[in-house]
Amino acid sequence: MRILIAEDDTLLGDGLRAGLRQLGFLVDWVRDGEAAERELRAQPYAAAVLDLGLPLKDGMDVLAAVRQAGISLPVL
Repeated sequence: MRILIAEDDTLLGDGLRAGLRQLGFLVDWVRDGEAAERELRAQPYAAAVLDLGLPLKDGMDVLAAVRQAGISLPVL
């Protein structure tokens, strides 16, 4: 199962990625909202962990854009 992490804090992102990988997930990690939206539109993800305070594009704006595009994956 592939999961996207969108987190600009290195310590949090690294910890989330390591923990999810230990549980057997395939994990992609991006550090800004524009990259998060681009990845969510391009790849089929089972779920996403989305920081609300991302640089370049706010996490809520990313979520609104992907929902409007018909992408309905679970988002934390």
